[in-house]
Amino acid sequence: MPSEPIRVGRKRPLSSCPNPLFLSWLTEMRDHAKEKGQKTQYVYQKAINSLKKYPLPLKNGKEAKILQNFGDGICKILDERLQKYYKENGKAFIVLIIFFCFLQKNAEDRSGTAKGGKKKKRDYVPQKRSGGYAVLVTLYRHSQIPGSKGFMFKNELQTEAQSLCDKSFTVPDLGSKYTAWSSVSTLIQKDLLLKTHNPARYSLTELGLALAEKLESGERGRDDREVEERKSGHEDSGDGPVTVDLTLDEDKEDNNDNDGVESEDGCLSDISREAYLLPGLYDIVLCVDFIETTGGNTARKQELVKELQRNGVMFDIRKLNVGDFLWVAREKVTPVPGQLRPPVAKELVLDYIIERKRIDDLCGSIMDGRFREQKFRLKRCGLHKPIYLVEECGSAGAHLSLPESTLKQAIVNTQVVDGFFVKRVQDVKESAAYLTVMTRYLQKLYQNCTLFCRSRELEENEEGDLESEATMRENPNCNLISFTEFNCGAVKNKCQTVRDVFARQLMQISGISGDKAAAILEHYSTVSSLLKAYAQCTSEAEGEKLLSSIKYGKLKRNLGPALSRTVYQLYSTRGPLS
Repeated sequence: MPSEPIRVGRKRPLSSCPNPLFLSWLTEMRDHAKEKGQKTQYVYQKAINSLKKYPLPLKNGKEAKILQNFGDGICKILDERLQKYYKENGKAFIVLIIFFCFLQKNAEDRSGTAKGGKKKKRDYVPQKRSGGYAVLVTLYRHSQIPGSKGFMFKNELQTEAQSLCDKSFTVPDLGSKYTAWSSVSTLIQKDLLLKTHNPARYSLTELGLALAEKLESGERGRDDREVEERKSGHEDSGDGPVTVDLTLDEDKEDNNDNDGVESEDGCLSDISREAYLLPGLYDIVLCVDFIETTGGNTARKQELVKELQRNGVMFDIRKLNVGDFLWVAREKVTPVPGQLRPPVAKELVLDYIIERKRIDDLCGSIMDGRFREQKFRLKRCGLHKPIYLVEECGSAGAHLSLPESTLKQAIVNTQVVDGFFVKRVQDVKESAAYLTVMTRYLQKLYQNCTLFCRSRELEENEEGDLESEATMRENPNCNLISFTEFNCGAVKNKCQTVRDVFARQLMQISGISGDKAAAILEHYSTVSSLLKAYAQCTSEAEGEKLLSSIKYGKLKRNLGPALSRTVYQLYSTRGPLS
């Protein structure tokens, strides 16, 4: 009698579907939540993953509570649907289905092994501490943070993922042209990563989310094992000499002390740690736009830098897409043993931004329209404390192309109408002195504050909840946006929506400010919607008064018939305007 063939190689796993009804119902609920854009889709996906790993049939939803990610709510839903299914098909029919599926899958497994069929292609899993691994885990941790925007920009993703990767995301190794970021193309090809918009936004697909969850669970398990090994090592050492592991990361030690603390989403506290900076663990740094130090009158601009250095101000020169000066809270980082460069520090932008104008530059910007555009962009940059620093220019002020009264009126309008704080100084030294005083004021203001990272996507919802000026002095805004997101969102020539282009068109009309344009956009967000409203007007007089009653600004004043008539003539007159 021929002996049974020897089975070599990796054993095939048993059936992952001994509970087909529960699996189909959970899949249906996940797809339904996904269509509506609800976050419960991730809860159902976690339950599906746990159910697939369980090898035995379940009699009811209550028994499923022993599985991970099965709470009272999911178990109750499964029991209700099971009772309904009993009434329609009978209990014996369900038991027969489960038993038949279980036998059929096992029979397929045995026949596939006996025939020596093709080896199943292994799923792609990035190597630990590689670029792909770091990107997936970072995006997964970011997605688990409550209020997360669901995507990350390139610079932001590289900064957060660098601590999880042995290679640099920006600098290639010696003799190579590839960096850790090169693995992102592989993730996109494997349908694990999604790249959209311009500037690029990176987010996990459904497959990527499942894989990242496995990688993250493995990372947590490794940390737990390390802690247990260290504990057992100390216990076994007895009276021997005490040894200290200098390679242990302080952050991991802090997280291990709070292993039992979990959020509602089931993620450990080390995930939410990424979203805030504790007091004493960050520095307040002044950021200077590089345009303020190069080009034009270089000697005068270098004088500003020398004054700041002389005053002992901690500052950094970089490219700012809006404003000339701002302040960031930069995380204090220490070099990691064995790594060439220290970890990239997190940076959160404080609520203060300064636009610096010499009187002659102010005159030129008013004449070419930059003045209104810059104020509009400062209002939309996400920072609530814009400051205009107006600097006198000495004898050159006598040869300006606009009268002094016009410039004074523009400055007053900036403070009263636009709500900016205006500071007037005599020269570069006074400008440097003001920046020095502001830096030290902010250092004192934020010295005992825990700073949280928020997204610009939530900005519109938070505008109505801003606190008063007196309250802000005592309790400064601690919900700040990251510098990467701030600078990417302030790009001047980024891709614009139809709404943005329509706003720019309206602001070219004499008399329409940013507040008035925003008020019109609340009622008519595109040119098409405005033209449809004009088409429904029964007479020309009705069309001219269509926008007159729209409220704008803090005082809720009417837009007025004159501006309403001007807009109507612009968009309704055929041929050239007279």
